[in-house]
Amino acid sequence: MTETVIEARYLRIGGALAYVEQAGAGPAVLCLHTAGQSGVQWRHAIGELAALGYRVIVPDLPGHGRSEPAPGGPVDDLGRYAAWCVELIDRLGLDRPFVVGCSIGGKITLDIATRIGDRLAGVVAMAADAHTGGRPGVRGLRRELSDVAAASRTDRTHLGTLAVVGRSVPAERAELIATMHRREDPAISTSDLIGWATHDLRAALGSIGCPAHLVVGADDLWLDADAVRWAAAQIPGARATVLDGIGHYPMEEIDGFARVLHGWLAELSGEVAAGAR
Repeated sequence: MTETVIEARYLRIGGALAYVEQAGAGPAVLCLHTAGQSGVQWRHAIGELAALGYRVIVPDLPGHGRSEPAPGGPVDDLGRYAAWCVELIDRLGLDRPFVVGCSIGGKITLDIATRIGDRLAGVVAMAADAHTGGRPGVRGLRRELSDVAAASRTDRTHLGTLAVVGRSVPAERAELIATMHRREDPAISTSDLIGWATHDLRAALGSIGCPAHLVVGADDLWLDADAVRWAAAQIPGARATVLDGIGHYPMEEIDGFARVLHGWLAELSGEVAAGAR
């Protein structure tokens, strides 16, 4: 396979410099990462999606990866990330992009759809529901913020990642995913999880006006598949998919994920075309 040319840029978004990678040309696809991580989670998919005919945009959220921290420090409100993404969409002049995200990225994807759904071609929200019911416990997470420098934190990240990778994922791939995840900033990831636990879109789902597809791994210990199905049922015309043998990180766990996503996006595009007739 030929190598893909990836353009890396720093853009001032939300009052700070944001690191953004882009590749390819065609329908725009904005790809959002998980809690505490960065756009590196999309390193395999970005080139393959570009080869399939998409313009792929992969940002590092504020304080993640190579992006500067958000003004005021770590973000614990996923709505602020959603507003940041809308600003990024506007700054890049994206015309009816798809938005795809995983975990907090999936929740942010749904949040974006409640804000500007009429401007989107469709959304794929992976490993996300409308409300976690306060899980994990916010009090415990806030307590962790005073102890984020503990040497054991990286080990907990490593082992915690392995625990939510699906059973169909080869051990070597699972180990690589967990090793890459050890790079997170504990203060950022803990704040992200507070946002995850407190984010509530239940009342807004019915207002989403673009095609939507919610995806959850059957082996995802963070989520209840029924809660994901419920969320999809609240969105007009949305569908839900449960992936057997997959856990919390479909874009990292599934070999050839770009083609799987391409199929989902094609289905969403078909829904748009059908609606236009």
